[in-house]
Amino acid sequence: MICEFCVQLTITVIVVFFGGLIAWKPKKIIDMQIALYRPFNWKIEPISMEKEIRNTRIMGLVVIILGILSLGYILLK
Repeated sequence: MICEFCVQLTITVIVVFFGGLIAWKPKKIIDMQIALYRPFNWKIEPISMEKEIRNTRIMGLVVIILGILSLGYILLK
């Protein structure tokens, strides 16, 4: 049986990793989202790619911060 602490720690590390990926390569993440919607017959394109990249980078940084706060909570619990 896997311990609850190990599961929480693993999820938190994955969240921080994906947050870093989003903050580091926002254009690639946006392109992946556009590609994911194509098979469902949806065409998605931002009005301003510069704003979308900035907002995606900010979102990635927020995810990293929340992941680190979660990690601190898990380790201090």
